[in-house]
Amino acid sequence: MDITDIPVEGYERVARCRDEASGLHALIAVHDTTLGPSLGGMRLWNYESEDEALVDVTRLARGMTYKSAVAGTGLGGGKSVIVGDPAEVKSPALFEAMGRFIDDFGGSYITAEDMNIGIADLRHVKKTTDHVTGLSREEGGSGNPSPYTAYGCVVGIEAAAEWRYGSADLSGKHVLVQGVGAVGGEMARLLKERGARITICDIRDEHVAELCAEHGYESVDDLVHLDVDCDIYAPCARGAGINDETIPKLTCDIIAGCANNMLLEPRHGEVLREKGILYAPDYVVNAAGIINVGAERLPGGYDEEQAMRRINRIADNLREVFELAEAEGIATNRAAEHLAEKRIAAARQPC
Repeated sequence: MDITDIPVEGYERVARCRDEASGLHALIAVHDTTLGPSLGGMRLWNYESEDEALVDVTRLARGMTYKSAVAGTGLGGGKSVIVGDPAEVKSPALFEAMGRFIDDFGGSYITAEDMNIGIADLRHVKKTTDHVTGLSREEGGSGNPSPYTAYGCVVGIEAAAEWRYGSADLSGKHVLVQGVGAVGGEMARLLKERGARITICDIRDEHVAELCAEHGYESVDDLVHLDVDCDIYAPCARGAGINDETIPKLTCDIIAGCANNMLLEPRHGEVLREKGILYAPDYVVNAAGIINVGAERLPGGYDEEQAMRRINRIADNLREVFELAEAEGIATNRAAEHLAEKRIAAARQPC
């Protein structure tokens, strides 16, 4: 196993691992551990290059720092990615090698589920490191974080609706959900339960058809989904979807979803503000997954009731962000950053 550190300014440690025996090619980024050890999911994706993977893992790790700071998890920010085709590279040996790579960080990075990674995969990781969260309840973990992330996003959407419309009631509101995987699909179901009109899209046409048949959603082709007029746009796929090309097409009042790094560049938050669109910063809205797995580290171990109380605070955190943005005349993504940085700076002050 070959582990090589990659110098990245502003990050505590970024490293690459290549393991010939298992075929593992992975990166781990630890952004900041001021508030506690970094916790962030493990993502498996068929990146076109290592450079693309490096950009993704560092952006995600930084986002996790801010997510944990705003959510008050007592954790720092980190992330890991495995490079490869999910349909081809998965094996027990690969995930055991990934565990050894994680263990090389000495506890400064703790992993969990993310894109294309499930509890079965984490079990193999657990064989070679103790720095794993999100295993099943039977194994002492908090279980699959996806339902909690979905619920937390709905809490955030209701808070954004209350700020924009004066009421958290979603009855009759048209929500466009892009990406209906484990989180987006559950989020769409919860939103419909609350009376919202739901239109969904995904790159998997058959999956969309199945969900529409089961739940009575409307659908649109993913390639043209921004042609749909809606009240609330909920991106729940990969990041960077809010950019110079897509913003002119937006007709919504609110953007709030579970995707990470929605904005291609920070300046796009200001563009949304000028356009009159309320952007609920992604790492504030989608924090429930990390809140839930982070609760495994609370004194006495995981307690679902305590975790849910913390998840419901997403609404309070969003209101604080919106109030700060309005008071300072800045974009909501900048306000969220200021709030996170304020909390991190306070933790750095000597007692």
